[in-house]
Amino acid sequence: MQTTLKAKLSVFMFLQYFIWGSWYASMAGYLIKGLNFTGPQIGAAYGALAIASIISPFIVGLIADRFFASEKLLSILGLIGGIVLCIIPQCGSFSSFYPTLLLYCILFAPTLALGNSLSLTHLANSKTDFPRVKLWSAVGWIAGGVTISLLKAEESSLQFYLAGGISIVFGLFALALPHTPPTKTGANVSVKELLGLDALALLKKPSFAIFMGCMFLICIPLYFYFVLMLTYLLEIGWTNPAAKMTLAQVSDIIFLFLLPIMLLKLGYKKTISIGILAWMARYFLLAGSVEGGGLSAPMIFAAIFLHGVCYDFLFIAGQLYVDDEATPRMRGACQGFIALVLWGVGAYVGTLVAGNVLEMHVITDALGNKTHDWSQIWLTPAWLATGVLAIFLLFFRDPLKKPAHADDLITGRKEENLEIP
Repeated sequence: MQTTLKAKLSVFMFLQYFIWGSWYASMAGYLIKGLNFTGPQIGAAYGALAIASIISPFIVGLIADRFFASEKLLSILGLIGGIVLCIIPQCGSFSSFYPTLLLYCILFAPTLALGNSLSLTHLANSKTDFPRVKLWSAVGWIAGGVTISLLKAEESSLQFYLAGGISIVFGLFALALPHTPPTKTGANVSVKELLGLDALALLKKPSFAIFMGCMFLICIPLYFYFVLMLTYLLEIGWTNPAAKMTLAQVSDIIFLFLLPIMLLKLGYKKTISIGILAWMARYFLLAGSVEGGGLSAPMIFAAIFLHGVCYDFLFIAGQLYVDDEATPRMRGACQGFIALVLWGVGAYVGTLVAGNVLEMHVITDALGNKTHDWSQIWLTPAWLATGVLAIFLLFFRDPLKKPAHADDLITGRKEENLEIP
């Protein structure tokens, strides 16, 4: 039974992230080349998922946990989401595209938490089995990006049709998952509980307040990569950029295994500092690649491969730090709060800033063709990350106790919240 269950959950994770990986990274190419959207419009489009991640706890907490079996709601969300994805290519203006994309994101975001919760509920040994199942999410994301490149769809609406078709398959497949009835039928759930605002009490600790402030601030440079990277690669003439960008997910898998060792050897401050430093290095590499000559390609690949350090050493380590600082009673609230800051408010601000910076550095030649001053664009998040690192190093203090939950990376606890691979 468990073997069959694990196979089903692996397929589920693969399909879920194939959908995400087949449009999220490549959407900017279609928006700027196919629809001629401005920088702020592109930033706003990427911010739709951030808004959805803020709304998602209400859908999960007020609807899924109280009224619907998880597998049935996953099926409904997948099927309707597939239809909406196929409608998106019909939206040629920002006024129609944006609300349609936002609707889809609101349908997709809850599937992440629901899928993880369902998996952890039914796996007999989540400590060892969940990571093996969740590994297929990275494989799905990679497969989505590679497929987009094989179809030459980075600048085409075909990416949404592909994602929509897979979403319908995902919705149908969800019905094969084990029955998971609602867990809080008849229970009263407060807005503070859903958003994790009970964790605000921890902000009275100076180091925790500095940590949360730095996590919010680093989201601003962070989203330059997700919003602008594919556009940069297309503009400098790279072929199959969506496939090449999946090197980031390979890196993520590698460094996730190294993170527990780093936490135990170095503690939170040094490990998280390395994560912020990696973001600095990523953007300085990209800025240098603009005029890098023969070194441009190696610098870009290095920037992509740094993703594992950027993400795992910063955000996964950060989630574990929050977990160590929280009391057992506040653990859920604290994880909800950091998710709200990182993938909700922080992501929304970061995507908007990235889009506006892109627009500020448009270059129009004599024939009216538009390019961008990519050196200045990439230097903006590089210096922002430098400032965040300085603040973190000066004011954050490591907790006296050693990291107690480094091995939680093996349990899959980090997967309880919305994350960007």
